[in-house]
Amino acid sequence: MTRWIIFSILYLVMGFYALQGIRTAARQPWVHYTFIVISLLVLGNFIYQFSIADSGRVLSRPKSYAFGFLLAMLSFQLITIIFLFGEDVFRLLVGTYNKWFNANKAFTIPERRRFLSLLGLGLAALPFGALLYGMYKGKYNYKVLSYDLEFDDLPEAFHNYQITQISDIHSGSFDNYDKIKYGIDLINKQQSDVILFTGDMVNNMATEMLPWKDLFGSLEAKDGKFSVLGNHDYGDYVEWESKAAKAKNLEDLKGLQKEMGFNLLLNEANYLEKDGQRIALIGVENWGAGGFIKMGDLQKAVAGVQEKDFKIVMSHDPSHWEQEIIHDDHHYHLTLSGHTHGMQFGIEIPGWFKWSPVKWRYKHWAGIYEEMGQFINVNRGFGFLGYPGRVGIWPEITVIRLKKKGLT
Repeated sequence: MTRWIIFSILYLVMGFYALQGIRTAARQPWVHYTFIVISLLVLGNFIYQFSIADSGRVLSRPKSYAFGFLLAMLSFQLITIIFLFGEDVFRLLVGTYNKWFNANKAFTIPERRRFLSLLGLGLAALPFGALLYGMYKGKYNYKVLSYDLEFDDLPEAFHNYQITQISDIHSGSFDNYDKIKYGIDLINKQQSDVILFTGDMVNNMATEMLPWKDLFGSLEAKDGKFSVLGNHDYGDYVEWESKAAKAKNLEDLKGLQKEMGFNLLLNEANYLEKDGQRIALIGVENWGAGGFIKMGDLQKAVAGVQEKDFKIVMSHDPSHWEQEIIHDDHHYHLTLSGHTHGMQFGIEIPGWFKWSPVKWRYKHWAGIYEEMGQFINVNRGFGFLGYPGRVGIWPEITVIRLKKKGLT
């Protein structure tokens, strides 16, 4: 109770300060009352939702929306306050100067505060609107990102071989069937040779996938669909009545993947064959740095793979590539990961610039990277988690075309 009281006081003080800017910029009382009502509703809903006990650590859908609306309101308040506080400090310094030195000059312009209020409110509206847009449409703003990757030792039969990668479905967060169907249709429209899913099918429980089973089961590729597990798929973020119940949940999820036509690779390899040639597809269970579950066993997964084989690794967490895969005795030509979501927030101009706060946590967080002659693609994720939206870092469908150097 104490923390809610402290939080509410801070929130209301910030809201009152922002309200002063609104009153300065807009003379109409209905604007002031509208801001007050919306602010109180956002606070009340947040406290109500987060006072309800959940069985898991992953935010439920109502809690995620309460968090999203609070985040939007706080961004609006903070930016408005920055401008108003700067003006208040300036006026305090000027007033102190005038008092100490008996100055009669006015260092303030009558409309200065109104101008700064309008400017602050205008700038504050940008993240506020972006966060709301991200919740309304951004989370389903699917983008197809295509890459051509060249290799000296790619078998000729696999020249122009096309892979579609998806990752981080997080079906427990979905709330719009038609939008998800659009995303599925967009994946099928790529007509790739194989579809590879790199983990996190659910947030907590296998049952979250049941409403979407038929949709994802409709994904098609002539060489099949393959998958691995992500950290959320093991059920570690929810309280279970017993170890047996947790184990059954994992088996249920494995069964669901099989029903949907996915070949789930659990620290094992499979070969894709074409015209008498083949490449190794290696699926590793989740292995993540920084406290994430480490079920992945790369050596077990490649036990039957020859060193000369062309190798593609599916491993959910890109930290696995950085810390183990690229330093292994085998040469892994391409690794496919996800996990980071690109934090679902950032600024990106495709082919030119990308930035997200997640870069301070993960060195490889979105797109193609190359080190030691080996490539990784970090997929930005198909779904969303926590904040129920995306701003700037859109949901991704990756299409990778393998090329043999010297062939056209």
